[in-house]
Amino acid sequence: MPIRKIISANLKRLCEGHASISAVCRELDINRTQFERYLQGTTVPNKKTAKLICDYFGIDEDDLYQDHGAPGTRVPGLPPISRNLFENLTRPPTPAIAGGTYLTYFSIPGQADLLMRSVTFVRRDTELVTFRRVTGWVERNGPATLSRARGNHYGVAISRLNWIYFNGVNRRQVGEPSLMAVQWAPISEPVLRGTAMVLTGSGPAFVSVIMRQHVTRIRPRDAIRMAHVVSLDDPGVDQLVVSLTRESQASGG
Repeated sequence: MPIRKIISANLKRLCEGHASISAVCRELDINRTQFERYLQGTTVPNKKTAKLICDYFGIDEDDLYQDHGAPGTRVPGLPPISRNLFENLTRPPTPAIAGGTYLTYFSIPGQADLLMRSVTFVRRDTELVTFRRVTGWVERNGPATLSRARGNHYGVAISRLNWIYFNGVNRRQVGEPSLMAVQWAPISEPVLRGTAMVLTGSGPAFVSVIMRQHVTRIRPRDAIRMAHVVSLDDPGVDQLVVSLTRESQASGG
């Protein structure tokens, strides 16, 4: 397959989890007409633009040029597992969570004074709730240059027994599965609390998680800049999150 067609297919796939092509172009600061040429496979981005696109979607540049459309192996007599799995994952009830941008805080094993702050973009399409969660995106020297995200999780959110499960896969590095179970805390402020499975240097680990919607208007790229390790003593960290974290630590939870 020509490289321009491979890039076209990959860009279409990457854009599926976003609000619209126009939104992607605005966030990338790329001309819509030019981006459409990439989508239609009539031209390919230059190296600078390709890097910008890869950084935005949180993928390696090799992934942009790799053909991901090869058909998978089918086992005779078995139903298409992807469709069967998807239908079971997305069956009612729909999670009671609004679409929007959520700051998601993970405890760090052995570091009681620190939290990993991620950003989760939740999207609702009637009966389907999908998400993208970016973890560990930090700013390099310079006002507009960002390093790549260590975590770039895509998936679906489902509701079972009053818990909301965020099931996904990390599109970066080893592609590990992602699981987070949260429920609305019994307090006046709208905040989700629960447990997540994360990948650490020594393997998978279960950590506590706090998730809260960022109610003020914020551009996705600005939200992503907030996805890094923070200290509980940092006055800029949500004080409700700090209070709930210290409360959990005191109770041994």
